[in-house]
Amino acid sequence: MVDTETVAATATDTSTTIVNSWNEWDPLEEIVVGRADNASFDPREPGYRPQIRGAAGSTEEFPSGPKDAETIRKANRELDDLSSLLRERGVTVRRPTPTDFRVGARTPDFEVATQYCSVCPRDVMITLGNQVLEATMSRRARFFEYLPYRELVRQYWTEDRRMVWTAAPKPSMADSMYREEFWEHSREERFERMHEFEFCVGQDEPVFDAADMTRMGRDIFVQESMTTNRPGIDWLQRELEPRGFRVHPVHFPLDLFPSHIDCTFVPLRPGLVLTNPDRPIREDERAFFADNGWRFIDAPEASSTNDEMPRYCQSSRWLSMNLLSVSPETVICEESETALHDLLRSEGFEVLTIPFRNVYEFGGSLHCATWDVRRAGNREDYFTGTKHV
Repeated sequence: MVDTETVAATATDTSTTIVNSWNEWDPLEEIVVGRADNASFDPREPGYRPQIRGAAGSTEEFPSGPKDAETIRKANRELDDLSSLLRERGVTVRRPTPTDFRVGARTPDFEVATQYCSVCPRDVMITLGNQVLEATMSRRARFFEYLPYRELVRQYWTEDRRMVWTAAPKPSMADSMYREEFWEHSREERFERMHEFEFCVGQDEPVFDAADMTRMGRDIFVQESMTTNRPGIDWLQRELEPRGFRVHPVHFPLDLFPSHIDCTFVPLRPGLVLTNPDRPIREDERAFFADNGWRFIDAPEASSTNDEMPRYCQSSRWLSMNLLSVSPETVICEESETALHDLLRSEGFEVLTIPFRNVYEFGGSLHCATWDVRRAGNREDYFTGTKHV
């Protein structure tokens, strides 16, 4: 049952439109913000090898089991503060059903001692116009992570007769689905192989995380990564292109551990993308954007250095890019990332800031920790009908 905090008043008229979001920047009207309750550390598994920050060469093992109550309390406070800020801006905020991730999970193909958390709905759920799509996910500890959102999705589906609800087929996550030798490659080997785009997930079963996708109206860009493979992109093309979308694979060859596009390639408004100077997009794909009049601006070096990142955070310093757009003119950024604030203000944005670093340990920042359900606006064609292959 959805707790009372998640249930805002909504019209019961069957003509009500609740689900409608075509891009990353239109004026925000309804959103889901994650929660840290009952979270566990990322378990080690074939698709993931968490490491303690700064512990290269150390024999110290990454922790396992539930996170401590104080860590969870601090993250929840920041998630609650984000929810309050969004409500102050007139946005309807929902929260996932509290779920116990301290328990294990088992299927006929695998077993994990604990699961993970529901801090990052963006990884699991995506809105594509009037369609809500549940991703396959790529890690065993996240296999059942769609469950905290099921009551919300069911409510949307009941109240919005136009909504389309799609759950992608779950992969086996058996040992054979992964390429565990990936983790043994040296950095030199990775550079030699970087144009092969072969990571820890094999190419037999369709696999994708929703956070490897970014939406620009009719066009959806999907990163090939450690969490999304080529069959996963193929599945998305077959599912979405009959609905009028165009699905484009994108690649960032210098990113040796790519996972989720929202710290690498962040569309801010029509014609403008915030890019990662350490992870440039492949040249032919850059040309596609340039040919359609899009401009790239490089994110500045993070104001908060890697050394200051939380000890158990698995993200790079480029988590600074992980902002949330409230409208084409307004963004929310982590308060310590002052260099990014200055850049965005120079481009004409109103920049709202909020502390969010206690959430970093749970897998992301402001974009990761949210899933936008409704934005004011319709599907637009920002790429003049051209098709990138």
